[in-house]
Amino acid sequence: MRAVIAEDSLLLRIGVVKVLQVAGFEVAAEVGDAEGLLAAVDEHRPDIAVVDVRMPPGFTDEGVRAALMIRQQWPDTAVLLLSQYVEERYAADLLATNAGGVGYLLKQRVADVEEFIEALRRVAAGGTALDPQVVSQLILRRDDDPLDRLTPRERDVLALMAEGRSNAGIAAELVVSESAVAKHINNILAKLDLPITDTDHRRVLAVLRFLGRT
Repeated sequence: MRAVIAEDSLLLRIGVVKVLQVAGFEVAAEVGDAEGLLAAVDEHRPDIAVVDVRMPPGFTDEGVRAALMIRQQWPDTAVLLLSQYVEERYAADLLATNAGGVGYLLKQRVADVEEFIEALRRVAAGGTALDPQVVSQLILRRDDDPLDRLTPRERDVLALMAEGRSNAGIAAELVVSESAVAKHINNILAKLDLPITDTDHRRVLAVLRFLGRT
């Protein structure tokens, strides 16, 4: 898989490049600003772009705006945002653009190489990856009826779904069987008024509905 990296911090950019190379990605380009990112994606059409939220010249939301443009103009390119702090609005904006191929992680997650690589591959394959702290912030800020319908265990399952975990991953984290996880997910879908279908996107739709994005 081919990747493009946009990070203004040279030290972190070098680290991300090394991690991607270890994971078997071909790093087609590494840039330090949003303008360079868009040019690199247009030229190389990578499978994934790893993007810093705040980049020159304003160090506000240049990376997010570039990521949204990438999802609109080059939908085959997945986007993984990296942020120093939890900025839930940016995560919600990115999630609202598409049902898959997006991720939002805190930069501290790069230090856990195995976890970061897993998130990279999941997003590049069309899945999602949300930092647990981002998920917590998104859930806590919602004052919506669907939250009240869920049991504590169902909330745990939904939070792990939002992180992009598979049924097996959720089962391992909660120390329950995969069949129990499947039952919880079916209950969540029902309580959020989402019909059970054969499409994989229903998991992401459940997260988006719960966060009030659909």
